[in-house]
Amino acid sequence: MSPVLVVFSGLPGTGKTTLSRALARATGATALRIDTIEAALRRRGETFSGPRGDLAYDVAYALAADALARGQSAIVDAVHGWPGAEALWTRTLSGSDAALVRVALTCGDAKLHQTRLETRAVSAGDPQPRWSGLSRRGYRPLETAEVKLDTATLSPDAAVDAIREAMSAAGWR
Repeated sequence: MSPVLVVFSGLPGTGKTTLSRALARATGATALRIDTIEAALRRRGETFSGPRGDLAYDVAYALAADALARGQSAIVDAVHGWPGAEALWTRTLSGSDAALVRVALTCGDAKLHQTRLETRAVSAGDPQPRWSGLSRRGYRPLETAEVKLDTATLSPDAAVDAIREAMSAAGWR
């Protein structure tokens, strides 16, 4: 069985955490959530602006590389909406026999997306994104994704099945 690095991308409220956790349960992969890492670092006084903005990504991908080196698949749950993101997973896979599966999530129903964002449970230390701020994020959708899912039209189970199919096609068994 070859390990797979599964990279989730999408705006807040598109279902990244719901699906990454469900996928981890279904596959035994290590799930790494950028928001969780950022919350822990914030509690230690870290800020995320300027050149430090990618610190949580660096931590997540270092942990993903460790999992892949053990032969375990890893899932990274993050927006991935900035140009440097691709270099992180390229570096993580370097020297590894792991495959890459990129998953781009959208929520094609704006009202549902807004409701999800405004009513979701937020962990202590996590900032709650605001609907009005999403359009100002400078987010770039992940066009190179092997799996593109609209979570407004798919159940979580169907979405996980689609991702598992892509993992199998990439060599995961």
